[in-house]
Amino acid sequence: MLLNGKEYRIYKNYIFGKTLLTKVFTNLCIKCNDKDGNIMDSLYKMIQFKDLGDERGKLVVIEGGQEIPFDIARVFYIYGSDSTIVRGKHANRNSEFVLVNVAGSSKVMITDGTRKEIVELNRPMEAVYIPKMIWKEMYDFSSDSVLLVLSNTHYDGNEYIRNFDDYVAEMKNNK
Repeated sequence: MLLNGKEYRIYKNYIFGKTLLTKVFTNLCIKCNDKDGNIMDSLYKMIQFKDLGDERGKLVVIEGGQEIPFDIARVFYIYGSDSTIVRGKHANRNSEFVLVNVAGSSKVMITDGTRKEIVELNRPMEAVYIPKMIWKEMYDFSSDSVLLVLSNTHYDGNEYIRNFDDYVAEMKNNK
């Protein structure tokens, strides 16, 4: 879709129940316009990767600074967790993340302390971008789940907020 000479993709945000316009270059828009032109904040953004496969099999390419809105400094993955395990349970002051289930499925609860959204990841061509200072919890892992996580920073335990009440207090102080 072209709007004011710029190309946009349309995504649906079910929490707000309105259509969001997202610039194609990054597939991300943390401050977006709803269908009435009002600015809306979003806790996350979905990213769609291209399936470049052919008759030989599937191929998905993920590149920092391209589909991913940052240079990738750290990569890790979570596997072997069952559906009763909750991972994450923290916010990060400096780190941004992109999560993609390259196998199986999982859910991600995302909150800023006032709003809460749940994203289900179950396609290797679909990811969720989570900006800094957003609380996240990953759970409901399928038995074959492999959750790949990309980050813009190297690990620094000091930038983690691991207590939800402390997180909410810090969010209130930062407003």
